[in-house]
Amino acid sequence: MRQKAVSLLQELTEAHSVSGHEDEVRAIFVDELEQCGELSADRNGSVFCEIGDSGPRVLVAGHMDEVGFMVQNITADGFVQFVAIGGWWEHNLLSQRVEILTRSGDKILGVVASCPPHFLPEGQRRQVMTIEQMFIDIGAASARDAMENFGVALGDPIAPLSAFTPLAREDWFMAKAFDNRVGMAATIQAGQMLANSFHPNRLILCGTVQEEVGLRGARTAASYATPDVAIILEGPPADDTPGGPRADCQGRLGGGAQIRMFDPTAIGNPRLARLAIDTAREAGIVHQITVRRSGGTDAGAFHLANDGIPCVVLGVPARYIHSHNAIINLQDYLQVLALTLALVRALDEATVAELTTYL
Repeated sequence: MRQKAVSLLQELTEAHSVSGHEDEVRAIFVDELEQCGELSADRNGSVFCEIGDSGPRVLVAGHMDEVGFMVQNITADGFVQFVAIGGWWEHNLLSQRVEILTRSGDKILGVVASCPPHFLPEGQRRQVMTIEQMFIDIGAASARDAMENFGVALGDPIAPLSAFTPLAREDWFMAKAFDNRVGMAATIQAGQMLANSFHPNRLILCGTVQEEVGLRGARTAASYATPDVAIILEGPPADDTPGGPRADCQGRLGGGAQIRMFDPTAIGNPRLARLAIDTAREAGIVHQITVRRSGGTDAGAFHLANDGIPCVVLGVPARYIHSHNAIINLQDYLQVLALTLALVRALDEATVAELTTYL
């Protein structure tokens, strides 16, 4: 299980799949699960694998997209101007490598740059550069060179470039896009393990599109899949670094699976959240309970869809998400996978019915 997790995480994190351009991650999902169940996709590009033919419809979902950029303009001198796709903090951008995915499928290497500080007034050197002040240098001599010889065009997606790398500490890894390739990896592995074992439900594995730009894919995915209950797998921000009180930490690397009770986009179904906590305790799964003042997940769209879908969010805490270099502890990922498996197996018809029985 561990080695499969590592190889899958490497393949997924190194894929180029910014919001609206999730093809590479979708292809991995299909390749890994085509022997497990019935594959389909909605018209926005979210992908599904259904396993089983009876019982309540249990959705396990992760979002396929990552934060990135898009080519907005090419200057006369061949520099690429860009817009952000998803949430970026400008502090994280300068001097970082990126890849532009052209329409021919080539990936063009570039670096995010700005006017050098040597040429700026003293006051401007102390200010954070905005994205509008930045550009990507791909080595082109002109706009025509960039378009005709490099193949770059307006609207091309741009992803961070960062290799999946083990750290010196065992089971710690650094990569881009752990938000949310950890959720995608766990969705895939859970499906592979449940395809050949008993679960009292019809399992629907799902990779959604465009979570990072407003939970857009989850809206149509919910309508398409019509689940009775949803387990959302995520790569939320860790809070165990300097800058906050350690005693208040709710997303610690090594703290196990994160069970999210609340964020501004969704209040977790209380009965389902309690079931997740009880299941983790009974199975000896290391976990941490989280109530967040900010952020959001696909649960924000799923829980409002159709007649209402009870949701719970399980997360692998990741330091420095929405940057080129995030860090996870693989043991947290394995605990999320174990809890996902146990929770799916607990969701029989009676249990799922009780989640929304109010009268």
